[in-house]
Amino acid sequence: MGVGSTIHAQKPAKKITITGEVRDQNKFPVPGANILIDDVNSNILTTQNGTYKIKVKRTAQKISIVSPAGLAEEAINGRTTINFNLKGSVLGQVKNQGMRPGDEEINIGYGNVKKRDLLQSVGKVDGTNNKYASYSSIYEMIKGEVAGVEVIGTSIRIRGTSSLMSGTQPLLVVDGVTVNSIDNILPMMVKSIEVLKGSGAAIYGSRGANGVILITLK
Repeated sequence: MGVGSTIHAQKPAKKITITGEVRDQNKFPVPGANILIDDVNSNILTTQNGTYKIKVKRTAQKISIVSPAGLAEEAINGRTTINFNLKGSVLGQVKNQGMRPGDEEINIGYGNVKKRDLLQSVGKVDGTNNKYASYSSIYEMIKGEVAGVEVIGTSIRIRGTSSLMSGTQPLLVVDGVTVNSIDNILPMMVKSIEVLKGSGAAIYGSRGANGVILITLK
């Protein structure tokens, strides 16, 4: 009887249902956006109308959106309706469809160039492969999947590059914007990673002396 009482007392807490809609900067609905709860992928996506519905534990604290139109997060605080307005646009998602290999445009921070024009690309990861979501960090993903790169902890070095003036860390460019850190990027957020050195990185001048890592988010 005592055992039965203990089992009964350990029933899981009831869940709450959160609904909402996700729209881009032009107020268009964002379909296929990933829903994360406390930074864990729920495997639930927004519908074609940009709406979502998810059940979460009452102890859940944060809900996040990951999509090609941008990222956003909100504290739950007991709310059952949470809407998101992202800063990006869904209109650019089909930009590279139908192109020949090498003709895809990559935002390098100085405008867009065709991938075939970036010489000495030493490695690329297509992050749309579901297996990459199993990595616990962006650094593990780069270490395990990108050729020609050495990763120790959060330190990255592209083989064949060296600069006494600026250490060994390559230039980091995320969606065309130069950043100092990629610590907050989850593997599931990555669409592709392109690694450049030599003439491929020359457009960045002295900043590209240790190579360049171009990361495009989904």
